[in-house]
Amino acid sequence: MIKQLALAVTLVITPLSSLAANFVEGTHYTQISTKAPSSEPKLTEFYSFYCHNCFNMETNYLPDIKANLNQKVSFDSKHVDFMNSDIGTEVMRSLAVIQSVDNKDALTHAMFSAIQGVEGQNGHDHSAAGHEHEQQINNRDDIKKIFAPLGVDAAQYDKIADSKSTNEKLALWRTQQNEFKIESVPAFIVNDKYAVNLSSIKTLDELIGLINYLAIEKDIAPAKTSSGGSLGGLFLAFAAVIGITRQRRFN
Repeated sequence: MIKQLALAVTLVITPLSSLAANFVEGTHYTQISTKAPSSEPKLTEFYSFYCHNCFNMETNYLPDIKANLNQKVSFDSKHVDFMNSDIGTEVMRSLAVIQSVDNKDALTHAMFSAIQGVEGQNGHDHSAAGHEHEQQINNRDDIKKIFAPLGVDAAQYDKIADSKSTNEKLALWRTQQNEFKIESVPAFIVNDKYAVNLSSIKTLDELIGLINYLAIEKDIAPAKTSSGGSLGGLFLAFAAVIGITRQRRFN
């Protein structure tokens, strides 16, 4: 997984042909399906509230990633089922509830913090020896206590958590976790066809560039260009953030 992410972003316009040449299948990304890509370009993040690297990603990197996706690319998140337990399922349901109500960012952060402690947002591993964090969530009632101060009362929570649509959503997440061979998180899947190999990515702009390339250009035949070039051969990278460098760790 990524050992360092350095953010030193400038606004650039780069020919897609030269950008694509830097991305190699089997190194930067893996094709995980022989099916046609999704009908619309999209990025899906698979993660777990129990994963300290996911909390780090959610807090320190995902806002930049989402803000700099091509405007045609939608974003979705799904919770993995690595635990195969009653409480694991309840925590999965909590994300489905979050996706159905307002205050999504605050609720997501609250769930991560309740399970990992606030330090988890910077990649602090509470499973390491001497770094244990007392669990605040052991059942649904504990989860509802997290949601209540943020505008979701117990009755509303139960109604959404036990709904048919939530059950169908969890079934889809489990099916896709197996179909896409999700074995570690966070994991990024593009167009239901390509998995980003995070271990090969060195910078945040490289990650965003790869996601946009896979989502928008990978399965489109190259357009013929005139001597003056083509707008279709330009990639608009993301807004300038000058002189800022960040180094974080996530797997």
